[in-house]
Amino acid sequence: MNPDMSKVEAFAGQVVSDIAATFSGVMTNIGHKLGLYKAMAGAGWLDSNQLADRTGTNERYVREWLNNQTAGGYVDYDPDTRTYRLPDEHVPVLADDESPVFLVPALAVASSLWMDEDKVSNVLRTGEGIAWGDHHHHLFCGSESLFRPGYKAHLTTAWITALDGVSQKLDAAAKVADVGCGHGASSIVMAQAFPHASFHGFDSHEASIETARRRARDAGVDARIRFEVATAKGYGERDFDLICFMDCLHDMGDPVGAARHARQALKDDGTLLLVEPAAGDGVEHNINPVSRLYYAASTAVCTPCSKSQEVGLALGAQAGEARLTALLQEAGFRHVRRATETPFNLIIEARK
Repeated sequence: MNPDMSKVEAFAGQVVSDIAATFSGVMTNIGHKLGLYKAMAGAGWLDSNQLADRTGTNERYVREWLNNQTAGGYVDYDPDTRTYRLPDEHVPVLADDESPVFLVPALAVASSLWMDEDKVSNVLRTGEGIAWGDHHHHLFCGSESLFRPGYKAHLTTAWITALDGVSQKLDAAAKVADVGCGHGASSIVMAQAFPHASFHGFDSHEASIETARRRARDAGVDARIRFEVATAKGYGERDFDLICFMDCLHDMGDPVGAARHARQALKDDGTLLLVEPAAGDGVEHNINPVSRLYYAASTAVCTPCSKSQEVGLALGAQAGEARLTALLQEAGFRHVRRATETPFNLIIEARK
């Protein structure tokens, strides 16, 4: 072995950057929880005393936090005045929790991976699985907070409108199922947009269903959403106009069986909406930061979740359009197409 030391040093620099990002992710999450980013949003240049006063925090710690944020390029620094500024372009990502590119909740998901490190290490050795409900609770709340803004921004205004004739049905009292609904964010967004439709949310995780019911009550749409504990092959309702799988099919042990069950539960002219993580059809097409994130989540959460269930197909979070299309066709859907996409999502329409 005779490595090129210049390449060794370059790769070491890459790893140092990754480690710095890992450390700084904790700082980012703290900044979110303490309202530091919100206090800086639109405020122009502030010194550490001003930010501490605005947020009820300690100046000395805030100054150190600001310097970490400066070193990472999250905030600007003026050495002449010793003041800091959150650029307007960073506000949607760090401070606006209604923005579709608000990414801070991903750090809560990341923290759950650290909490579950021993479990993940064990399944890598044994080939066993980890049920969704056996993960640290940061995973559930982090996933909801991460996905909700994207659903609010895109689900009813872009994804559903890209489906043939579905918006019109929803406007005219359609019946909708949200399979693997989690905390109910997608169901609630649809119910708010389509007041004449009725919604049924199904999830096998009882604690998530309890949270979904609370969320629906808080949003004032609980009269039109019924949340039930049920597996993707276990719900008995039929005659749906639309069945949604929102970022969940790849987590299921038997995604073919889940899609086949959905096909049977749809009306003859019904539609299946499949939202999955964006991915190309081969590893060589997924060498980018988004896929790196998704492959990590797939290793620690998605694949173990599938392997904890019957069949345990372990589709993974980077299956890609070709694999997903083949799966839906195996389940009996004859008409499958990509309806639209975002940098983070692949949206597929399937019909009988």
